[in-house]
Amino acid sequence: MTPARVIIVDDHALVRAGLRTALNAAGFEIAGEAADGPEALAMANEADVFVIDIALPGFDGIELTRRLKQANPKARVAIVTMHEVDRDVSAAIAAGADAYCVKNSDTKTILDAVRAVAAGAAYFDPQIAHVMRKSVADTPLTDREVQILRLVADGTNNLDIADRLNISLGTVKGHIRDILDKLQAGDRTQAAVIAL
Repeated sequence: MTPARVIIVDDHALVRAGLRTALNAAGFEIAGEAADGPEALAMANEADVFVIDIALPGFDGIELTRRLKQANPKARVAIVTMHEVDRDVSAAIAAGADAYCVKNSDTKTILDAVRAVAAGAAYFDPQIAHVMRKSVADTPLTDREVQILRLVADGTNNLDIADRLNISLGTVKGHIRDILDKLQAGDRTQAAVIAL
């Protein structure tokens, strides 16, 4: 299998070097590096996964994530940052981040995050689990939405959800849209991770 191509985006050369060494050792192909938002955005179609810091010159990692997803919807984004503030985590997820890790996590956690997003899944550092739990606790999901979210988290597709709950496919899609809005999740995968 072809290794995932990764671009590392951080304004500190030493951090980029450390990430490059760890990712190379884990079998990833480093497609490039960038020290700011505009430089990374110019490489939007040159990698499968972007490993992005939030604090960047030009425009920050959250705005970069939003623009990357617009320029290349297939791009996967792993945020690796010092920022553990609830609003940064929520904003990154809303912008479309597929993973969120803090830099003081062990190398294995960061590599697990990159592997997960390269495989099409989502990953959120255990250190920010409290933010994800708070997001659910503060969100007024209806009983039906909670029921549907549990099925989504179990990997059930929309048609099977409709069959199990004896509702129409359109109703399921409407509930999922509402769930994504309430949880500020970019897609079903992020909603499932929040649910778990």
